[in-house]
Amino acid sequence: MRKRRIMTIAAFGAAASLTLAGCASDGAGGTTEFGGGGGGPTGEKGTITLGFLPSWTDGLSTAYLLQDQLEKIGFNVEMKTLTEAGPLYTGLAQGDVDVFPSAWPEITHAEYMATYGDSIEDLGTYYDNAKLTIAVPEYTDIDSIDDLAAAGDQFGGKIFGIEPGAGLTAQTQKMMPEYGLDSSYELVTSSTAAMLTELKSATEKKEDIVVTLWRPFWANDAFPLKDLEDPKGAMGEAEGLHFLGTDGFAAEFPEAAELIEKIKLDDAQYGSLEDLVVNEYGEGREAEAVDAWLEEHGDDFDWVVSE
Repeated sequence: MRKRRIMTIAAFGAAASLTLAGCASDGAGGTTEFGGGGGGPTGEKGTITLGFLPSWTDGLSTAYLLQDQLEKIGFNVEMKTLTEAGPLYTGLAQGDVDVFPSAWPEITHAEYMATYGDSIEDLGTYYDNAKLTIAVPEYTDIDSIDDLAAAGDQFGGKIFGIEPGAGLTAQTQKMMPEYGLDSSYELVTSSTAAMLTELKSATEKKEDIVVTLWRPFWANDAFPLKDLEDPKGAMGEAEGLHFLGTDGFAAEFPEAAELIEKIKLDDAQYGSLEDLVVNEYGEGREAEAVDAWLEEHGDDFDWVVSE
């Protein structure tokens, strides 16, 4: 299982290079008991555009789950992929994107919400224990961010991060001076795929490495990792993962908004969805992964739309 998970890293390198590349809907129709009636042919109720970052697998997984569910109640769904959170929030505020299917607006993306929040509406929280972390391999002999300042040589003076515009990157940049790391470490930013490549290489060689991570994320189980304690709380508190819509979305698409608001996932449910989408099925087979997840877990929820 672990080997299959790690092999997905290369696929993310290709996915992360896409910018505003539209994907055609799979055209699946169906009927549903949601809202008291059947869905009818896909697209008859209008088109909804989902914007997400493929390298951020929380949004990747929930985007394809939403596509499946919204198409089953009669909407056409367009998928737009981006590589940075900033353009995604801009697109959402301007109405170029209708829904951001996995946002971190409470802490991680708070600055984006301060800028664009008046043009965005919250469609609901689907997961309530998301958090940003600094992680090292399990075999590394430190347990707290507080210990990093004296261990710069051990880690080559580098913390490997993800995209420069990510909320995680901004929070890490705020954290570093609080622990005195800004003078002894460089935060290396590029992409999630690049960070995972460095992490894979280091753990295979049993070398020390420090990376920026988050929960929920499949890499926490795929690699031998531990979160460093954060006694100063500099990486922020746990927060919720939200579905965000462009301003006026619920008024224009009330049935879609009602469905989206009902979606709730716990750790195990979310973890199984992400594992199937990212690892078991992989790039190009996301819709199949969602079908498999719904087959296994659909009866656990009162919001799932059936064929």
